Amino acid sequence: MARSPRSPAKKPRLRALPGRSAPTSPPVMDEDEDAAATLAYARGVLEAEAHAILGVTERLGPSFLRALKLVRECTGQVVVTGMGKAGLIGQKLSSTLASTGVRSVFLHPAEAVHGDLGRVGRGDVILAMSNSGATEELVRLLPSFKRMGVPVVALTGDAESALARGSDVVLDIGRIEEACPMGLVPTASTAALHAVGDALAMTLLRSRPFGTDDYALLHPGGKLGRSVLRVFELMRSGPSNPVVRDTARLSETVVVMTNTPGRPGAACVVDAAGLLVGIFTDGDLRRLVERGHTDFDVPVRAVMGKRPRCVTPDTLVLAATAQMRELRVDQLPVVDVEGRAVGLLDVQDLLASKFV
Repeated sequence: MARSPRSPAKKPRLRALPGRSAPTSPPVMDEDEDAAATLAYARGVLEAEAHAILGVTERLGPSFLRALKLVRECTGQVVVTGMGKAGLIGQKLSSTLASTGVRSVFLHPAEAVHGDLGRVGRGDVILAMSNSGATEELVRLLPSFKRMGVPVVALTGDAESALARGSDVVLDIGRIEEACPMGLVPTASTAALHAVGDALAMTLLRSRPFGTDDYALLHPGGKLGRSVLRVFELMRSGPSNPVVRDTARLSETVVVMTNTPGRPGAACVVDAAGLLVGIFTDGDLRRLVERGHTDFDVPVRAVMGKRPRCVTPDTLVLAATAQMRELRVDQLPVVDVEGRAVGLLDVQDLLASKFV
């Protein structure tokens, strides 16, 4: 008689992470595998990778400083290379460097031997990533790098490997047991390579003059770009900035609000010196009409909103957006350090840029 599939007999045991020998094949979990044990194993994977990263912190020393100096003084581009999982980590490192203002390119080792070595030139620095340090496609590039006079920094788990021996600087992550039931799949080792790459990129960033404005220039799209965007990049200025004198009639003010490009729902009111003294909006006009005010010959200063909240051109758009939400307004005047009305931030522009 066949055993019930829910029988506790022959229930597989999950392999404990690290410190125990890996089985020759991964265990197959029955349908009745205990959820707590499964979650415990998953947490063990995270702990193994965290342990690997923490272990590398103790290995950082003079070689890390030499690698940092090579990259910081690089007059060409930082060429990151690696195969397989290490190569994917290398692509991310190259992307991180590029996003923080360091000229960088990823070189696929297999493509390099078929002509892509032309991407490398004098003045470049090579960052070669391989946990084993024995990756054939990578090792056979070393003589070419040497002939080109390009220094090589190896990120590897074997300081005695062929890659390490052929490199100028070695960042050794040490022997790391993988967080895998078979002990084979690159997991903890790639986490360590990833972390060391980030440590190098961020330490380099810390030592260079690169601020939020530079970051914004390289990240014009998405959430990152919006987080560092300044008001002057979105505000309506020049002919699109609706400005009237405080002596202008209300009828003139409405014409400006209607005929200014983009049809803003407000007009900034200024004095003879161009200093902001008030604002008049569509909402103000609606409330006047609701109260039966039909005299459009009165000067706008008699009906404008006085002492309006405003922002400067260098204000972060995110901060200006939060201020508009708090005040429940659709426009904010933009003034310079002297108080002159230099622009208008309109909610329609925020909508178009996906800030609201």
